[in-house]
Amino acid sequence: MFIITHGTYTMPDTAQYLIDELEASDKVVVLTGSMIPLKGFEFSDGGFNLGYALAKVQCLSPGVYICMNGRVFDPYKVDKNRMKGRFEEVQP
Repeated sequence: MFIITHGTYTMPDTAQYLIDELEASDKVVVLTGSMIPLKGFEFSDGGFNLGYALAKVQCLSPGVYICMNGRVFDPYKVDKNRMKGRFEEVQP
């Protein structure tokens, strides 16, 4: 099991690269991050997203996933909606 904290702008690209370039394995890889940057003591969603990723990595089937906003996404079916400040599922 692996959790990778990653910037949100290229997170789907990295997840897709991992799927395409790594050999099939029995490992679970989850990428997560924060839509709201950490600034001093201001609120950030990073802690929630990391906690969610820690919970999900233990029960997902082998593969590469993105965990953001309390949801698990297929890296080929997700997009960052900057206007709404969240990741959303899209059709490829």
